[in-house]
Amino acid sequence: MTFTTEDYVKMSKRLEEVRIEIGHFIVGQKEAVEFSIYCVLADGHALLEGLPGLGKTMLIRTISEVLDLSFSRIQFTPDLMPSDITGTSMIERLENGKQQFTFQKGPIFSQMVLADEINRATPKTQSALLEAMGEKTVTVLGETKQMDRPFFVLATQNPIEMEGTYPLPEAQMDRFLCKILVSYPTKAEMMEITKRTTGGQSIVLNKIMNSEEIVHAQQMVKEILIADDMLEYAVEIISATHPEASSIPEIAQYVQYGSGPRGLLSLIKLAKARALVAGRYHVSIADIKSVAKPVLRHRLLLNYEGEAEGKTADEMVDLILQTIKQGQIV
Repeated sequence: MTFTTEDYVKMSKRLEEVRIEIGHFIVGQKEAVEFSIYCVLADGHALLEGLPGLGKTMLIRTISEVLDLSFSRIQFTPDLMPSDITGTSMIERLENGKQQFTFQKGPIFSQMVLADEINRATPKTQSALLEAMGEKTVTVLGETKQMDRPFFVLATQNPIEMEGTYPLPEAQMDRFLCKILVSYPTKAEMMEITKRTTGGQSIVLNKIMNSEEIVHAQQMVKEILIADDMLEYAVEIISATHPEASSIPEIAQYVQYGSGPRGLLSLIKLAKARALVAGRYHVSIADIKSVAKPVLRHRLLLNYEGEAEGKTADEMVDLILQTIKQGQIV
């Protein structure tokens, strides 16, 4: 399928309408809103991290409402079982008196799934969710069932209260397209949040897009062009995260493991999604730079020295972007 420049401009305007409608209810959180939309367009999943009470759950619910997607919330707890997520087969009595097994779908069978506090569930339960994320299928008693399209998982976790949690291993974190940090609101934003949530007037959100339009937008993202020099620049960024091969001394000193090929694919997908939002059918260097930190911050594992020195993955990515210019290392 071939799209015209006019198609990309029209879609960009539609996505701007989506962002504005979300802003009617969600105050601030510009980066969280933007990258959540990018993930939807790139057909990927996002991990949101922030302190309790910052509106992570409400943000995801609002996005699903504006995009007219079926929504379900799974509250992860240590006693949550895989069947609580995927569903299970149950015996059903028929009118003729006979019995048969019927599959009762779990909450994972929604178009947008909120995995709340994902790190509170056991690794076995986490794996049930991550299978659905990676394969877009669920296997129950040997039978494979397809998920609805589009399908997104937006998971949340708190950076505090680590007691009783099961942190996601790096290999499972890698399945998230990006990691979004939800920050504190400003004083002005807190004033506005209070006015909107404690007043008597309720806000009714309009449904701006639907499933078919989202799938159409995802296809447009795939068709966006990326020049060889842009692709080479993205590869240089990923290669610079590898401590054994990086020419940046700080990377070799503080990083234990860097990003793999999935990180490169995520970088390109999100850069294309950002280009679509801007109404362009080609990836720019600004697109790649803008999405680098959310894509790589959960794919860089610092070593003991890096953690002891108080270094962060974001600082390492900033250093890489400052060091590597398009087509060359300075």
